[in-house]
Amino acid sequence: MNTRYILLFSLLLTCFFSVAQNMKEGFSYLENGKYQEAELFFKDILQDYPTNKTARLCYGRSVGLNGDSTNAKTIFTNLLNDYPNDFEVKLNYGESLLWNKEFNLAKAYYQQLVEEDTNSFPALLGFANTLSNLKEYNNALIYVNRALEVSPGNQNAMTSKKYIYLGHAYQKQQLQQYLEAETLLQECLSLFTNDKDALLNLANLYLIMEAFDKAETTYTTLFNNPSNYEDTISASNGLALVNHLKGKEKQALKTSQTAYDRLDETISPIVTQQTTERYIQALIWNKKYAKAQTLIDQMMEVEPNENWILALRATLNVYKSNFRQSLADYDQILVNESMSFDGNLGKANVLKALGHYDEAYAAAEKTLTFYNNQKDATNFLKELDTKFSAFYDGKASYTFDNGDNKAFSVDNTVEYPLSTRLKLLGNYTFRTTDNSVTNNKATSHAVSAGLAYQLAPNTVLKGTLGITSATAETTDYTQLLADFSLNIKPFKLQTLDIGYKRELQSFNADLLDREIVQNHLYANYNVSSNFNLGWFTQYYYTSQNDDNSRHLLFTSLYYNILSKPSLKIGLNYQYITFENQVPTIYFSPERFNAGEVFVNLIKDENITKADEWFYELTAATGLQYIEDQDSQSTYRFQGKLGYKFSDRCLANVFGTRSNIASATAAGFTFTEIGIRLKWWFDGKSRFGKDY
Repeated sequence: MNTRYILLFSLLLTCFFSVAQNMKEGFSYLENGKYQEAELFFKDILQDYPTNKTARLCYGRSVGLNGDSTNAKTIFTNLLNDYPNDFEVKLNYGESLLWNKEFNLAKAYYQQLVEEDTNSFPALLGFANTLSNLKEYNNALIYVNRALEVSPGNQNAMTSKKYIYLGHAYQKQQLQQYLEAETLLQECLSLFTNDKDALLNLANLYLIMEAFDKAETTYTTLFNNPSNYEDTISASNGLALVNHLKGKEKQALKTSQTAYDRLDETISPIVTQQTTERYIQALIWNKKYAKAQTLIDQMMEVEPNENWILALRATLNVYKSNFRQSLADYDQILVNESMSFDGNLGKANVLKALGHYDEAYAAAEKTLTFYNNQKDATNFLKELDTKFSAFYDGKASYTFDNGDNKAFSVDNTVEYPLSTRLKLLGNYTFRTTDNSVTNNKATSHAVSAGLAYQLAPNTVLKGTLGITSATAETTDYTQLLADFSLNIKPFKLQTLDIGYKRELQSFNADLLDREIVQNHLYANYNVSSNFNLGWFTQYYYTSQNDDNSRHLLFTSLYYNILSKPSLKIGLNYQYITFENQVPTIYFSPERFNAGEVFVNLIKDENITKADEWFYELTAATGLQYIEDQDSQSTYRFQGKLGYKFSDRCLANVFGTRSNIASATAAGFTFTEIGIRLKWWFDGKSRFGKDY
């Protein structure tokens, strides 16, 4: 070979190795994630060697990994123009498409690369990641497995495989295909034993499925097998939530308190935030409002406009029934982030509580535009739909007392909403009664119809008119029925009903035979509190067409011991006086006083889920004083047991046993048993959009 060419070749070779040696520092920056330093390093290299392919590739990768994906794609596009057949350049260009989230372009491009080299690990893994981003998880799994066949145990491929499983499970969860999601997460855990991300996703799935025992087991697994100290705190946060959902509020606070007390400067900001948030929530669940308020105020001084802190304050105000203050916080959250889940659905709940039902529909529907098919939002809309769906409520009952009165009645009620503010009301009642001693029998039919209209968010006007016809032993007649009421929420935690009602005394055959019409003016007033104490008062003034009149006062002071199920105890007092005493006709003392203590246990049918039982039991005992007679002991038992067959149908049996004199017109021991059915005609959205 010519000496001149040999020297030139030796010089070029020396220059190449010199450049490669000089780039080792840049390679180290890339390998260790120091992308800013790598970008500056290779930019300097390219000033001296502007056409060096390796330096250009490394510079493009540095730029892209440092966050400038658009510029990185331009660099690789130029390289591809210069080296159209270079497979390494093609691979980097394909990765730049992923950085720019151009997944459809990346899919077509990687498909070509995989066909060009079926054993290229980067091409197979890039294609798998592309398919995963497009939520084509089944195909993504195929290609990540092919990548692992080329490079068994490769950590990057294994990480991608894990997230393919997690993404696929989340997709199934969003579609409410919970069993399929559970299977995928269990498969993921079989490959990645006790993996934190898989366990947290599985526990969250169980929470959504309301499989609280399984969620507790999953969080406990993470707690007992942590990959680091933070995992035990994350697990404790989850366990506290499970305890809350199972109604174990004290245990929830205890668990959360332990996690909160373990926070220190070594804990990451995100876990610190999650733990602080859960602790304040646990304080709120346990009605320790003052302490929760203090912590929130302290954080607001440091970070006055953080969404998660605003959400905590909004939650606290919801529990305290300060709905307008809560609404202001949710509005601010949405100013900060219009797509906020907490902001949109939280606002929907508050608007519902304030009686702004159309706006509540709109807020929940907006939530679903950002979070398609999200379970909490869809359940919220279903609850609203149930509230504004037409329904039939019917019950049949049989009553008897030790005055030998017996009665059978059927009561049928229908409501049909025309809008979120206006609904039609209808009722038909049939009653037949007899007395085996007097051989008196009577039958009555009553039919009425009316309207209920929401005058304002906190005011509802109801009015019904009807007629009743009775066939008794000595007479047949027809009478007008009426019921008008105004239901008001004057202040927070307070309700007031005032009204007028015209009805017929129909308890037994003798009373029906006498055609006694009652005109009632009444008021009901209830005051609740944030410290579990409540007070209910009822007053009736009744004038009758037999020239008699009555005053009735009932008041009840009660204390809520538990919320789920509701358990309360209290004291009741009742006072009755009649202007005229006609004891041979009906119970009409000049003075009647009764006091009792009671306990009440309720699992409310309105919050009971489909395929679950609901119940109510009241037991009371006390003393009654009829005029100047000696005191008499009293008892009262009321109960019902029902089953919710679906979101649109429930049924229950009920019964009452009482010897309180005011419980019957005759003043004797009284018993009632019956059965009830409630059925909603339509469970679809009537006044919101379909979802």
